[in-house]
Amino acid sequence: MRRVLVVDDEENIRVVLKALLRRHGYEVETASNGEEALALVDSFGPDFVLTDVRMPKMGGLDLLSTLRAKQSDATVIVMSAYGNVEAALEAIKAGAYDYVQKPFKNEEIVLILRKAEEREALRRENRALREEIRKENKYEDLLAKSQSMQDIFRTVTKIADYKTTVLISGESGVGKELVARAIHARSLRGAKRFVAVNCGAIPETLLESELFGHKKGAFTDATADRRGLFEEADGGTLFLDEVGELPLALQVKLLRVLQDETIRRLGDARDVKVDVRIVAATHRDLGAEVKAGRFREDLYYRLNVLPIVVPPLRDRRDDIPVLMDHFVARNNARLGTRIRGVEPEARRLLLEYAWPGNVRELENSIERAMVLAESEMITAHELPERIREARDPIKMQLASGELSIKKTTRLIEEVLIRRALQKTRGNRTRAAQVLEISHRALLYKIKEFGLTDL
Repeated sequence: MRRVLVVDDEENIRVVLKALLRRHGYEVETASNGEEALALVDSFGPDFVLTDVRMPKMGGLDLLSTLRAKQSDATVIVMSAYGNVEAALEAIKAGAYDYVQKPFKNEEIVLILRKAEEREALRRENRALREEIRKENKYEDLLAKSQSMQDIFRTVTKIADYKTTVLISGESGVGKELVARAIHARSLRGAKRFVAVNCGAIPETLLESELFGHKKGAFTDATADRRGLFEEADGGTLFLDEVGELPLALQVKLLRVLQDETIRRLGDARDVKVDVRIVAATHRDLGAEVKAGRFREDLYYRLNVLPIVVPPLRDRRDDIPVLMDHFVARNNARLGTRIRGVEPEARRLLLEYAWPGNVRELENSIERAMVLAESEMITAHELPERIREARDPIKMQLASGELSIKKTTRLIEEVLIRRALQKTRGNRTRAAQVLEISHRALLYKIKEFGLTDL
């Protein structure tokens, strides 16, 4: 049975609705205000909340706001007297499904609930389909649909159980650490520790102690024995991110560990045996670094036994929609937002952008747009300026050397009309006002430029 929580300060309305909804197969609880309703939400677990707008102690708007903050899945329908329609509309803007005006007809309440049920069924079906798509395109914590990434997934599966070192290369932000974690998770070492260290983020004077540990008294601040990251990762995997940043002196010591599988703490006289699988990553061309004398050739060949090259996001555009939807869903859960997706024009801009910062830049751009979003959909207006203007048609037209005023003016008009319609969510009357032209002129140009789908 579907559960409905009726919230109204008028007892007769609570009684009538409870009897009505029970006759139509709903399980019903009632509350006289928002505070009572919140006390029932966790224990009763309503699918729908049917609430009045104005009530003592806590009204319907505050109840709605609190339910959203609690990330409740309940669908909220507000009820309002004739003079409270504005408050009901405000509730819908805040996330309510619909509103019904008092006095209402019984069949009206039942119809709204049935429509809400149908919507919830569709939402559940869509969530299930998205989850299936996500599973098909997911490998550990990596999400990808492109052939190049599927090839990497197959490589990871093949090499996971071998202790051989792996060198992952690719631009910053492509997900090299996620590939390393996937190798670890798929291996026989998956139950042991995965220890990550960024070789470029730790000062050279501290890096040796971080990696190999130290004995008490080895240097001024060494007040106790300390295990290094190699010992912390014993039995598991040590991920050396940005291994190209290692100083030459430490490159020698790393080579020794790879050859002998032993480490020596600073200030210690004895070696310690370690069982560690090394996975390294770099955004540098280590072959070029070897030729320049900044990276040891013998260490390079020792690390580069199993190379994996992660392509930049601009070379695997099939992954962008999958990642885009994933970041929207994840941020909704993390930030408490309720963004349903990305509008077509914004999606086009995201697909065409070059993404110099790769997956990390896409993730940050989606989060920014979600925070700034004024509706349930991300629009082009909320994307960073660099993305909006990367393929700006007006700039491209001017850069092409085109001198025809007629052609350029037509393009400018089309671009401005598109932007006005996107900004006003397709409201042509409002768009005409923004463009400072008549409504009739706008309709003519929409037809002329073939923009009837906006």
